[in-house]
Amino acid sequence: MQTALPDNVFGTVDAGNTAWVIVSASLVLLMTPALAFFYGGLSRAKSVLNMMMMSFAALGTVTVIYVLWGFSMSFGNSLTGTGDIGGLFANPFSLFGSDQLMQTRSVGDATQFVVWGSTQIPATVFMAFQLTFAVITVALISGAIAERVKFATWVAFTVLFATIVYFPLAHMVWGGGLMSNAKDSIASWLFGVADGVAKVAPIDFAGGTVVHINAGMAGLVLALVVGKRRGFGRTSYRPHNIPFVMLGAALLWFGWFGFNAGSELAADATAGLVWINTAAATAAAMIGWLAVEWIRDRHPTSVGAASGVVAGLVAVTPACGALTPVGSLFLGVVAGALAAVAIGLKYRLGFDDSLDVVGVHLVAGLWGTIAIGLLAKDSGLFYGHDYKQLVVQAAIALFALVFTGILTFAIAMVLKPLGWRVDREAEFTGIDSAEHAESAYEPA
Repeated sequence: MQTALPDNVFGTVDAGNTAWVIVSASLVLLMTPALAFFYGGLSRAKSVLNMMMMSFAALGTVTVIYVLWGFSMSFGNSLTGTGDIGGLFANPFSLFGSDQLMQTRSVGDATQFVVWGSTQIPATVFMAFQLTFAVITVALISGAIAERVKFATWVAFTVLFATIVYFPLAHMVWGGGLMSNAKDSIASWLFGVADGVAKVAPIDFAGGTVVHINAGMAGLVLALVVGKRRGFGRTSYRPHNIPFVMLGAALLWFGWFGFNAGSELAADATAGLVWINTAAATAAAMIGWLAVEWIRDRHPTSVGAASGVVAGLVAVTPACGALTPVGSLFLGVVAGALAAVAIGLKYRLGFDDSLDVVGVHLVAGLWGTIAIGLLAKDSGLFYGHDYKQLVVQAAIALFALVFTGILTFAIAMVLKPLGWRVDREAEFTGIDSAEHAESAYEPA
């Protein structure tokens, strides 16, 4: 049953902030097709369409359920004024279908709308922005299980993962739940409460825990559950279209300015700083990745440059509002180098993370989230502050790992009767033709 909205959520709309967030939401929406190009290019020619379709499927399913119950589960309590369920998620039915967000009321000669927060943007615009985050997070996971998964099972997974893992995690970090700066949060349990909130605020500006640690850990779990591609360790899995990879990375970089700077929800000086920090960390990460390749392999590669860009974007996402530009350069160069080294671990450890979701998103996401405790200009160790921010950042990163890992494994087991793997013949001849009756390229 839908809950009536209190009077304090109505207000006038700030046109500048609203325009900025609408543009940012559009930029973030572009990131999922961009990811399709990035992942598609990294795949083999016989798998490219399936890989791109996995991203497009997330666009379809997650958008629909976000409108129906995703926004309500993530942020409904903030608008309705009702409590949440154990700090984990809000009532999925309080804003079911999101129709209430379109309510208006007249105050004198003025019309007031349902607005989100002090930046005075319409709640519908905030919802649109957050919807795009949910979509890209689910789509990111697909790279870990490329070239071997039934499309129907993947579609079912997108619905269950978004509902059971993503929406609650978004609520916990941004909606007033267990990982927020609330009096009943993880941070308050660690260091106490002052003035009704935790003394040390956890920092996740645009989604290090919600998006990247979440997607990276889910990718690792699915890669282990689904198993390796046939021929893993013996077959060379070369990207079939490196220009696609470069195009995808470029479009991701472009869209990410909406992802990060848009998370300020206002066209202000902080959004400008976030833009600079995002650019600085990403460029430095590309250099860090290429430096590792140059030293290790004697050849800096195009795929390495593109992957370094993504690693830098991932690392700076949680930190972009808390760092200086110089701090962002340091964060980025370390992120690029760490991710470049980490992608080789899958061969040593024996798991098949097909397109390096774990090496890039999990590793760089963990570094970006925890490094805030070192590099945050107002609370980091490197700026003369104490250890508390570092402990809080490590705690929320660990919580996200455990929460996502356990629930993703449970979802994977529930879906096991549907069958995760395509058959042996389909995997060898090509998943595109087996699952979609199509091929990307005509035979020569």
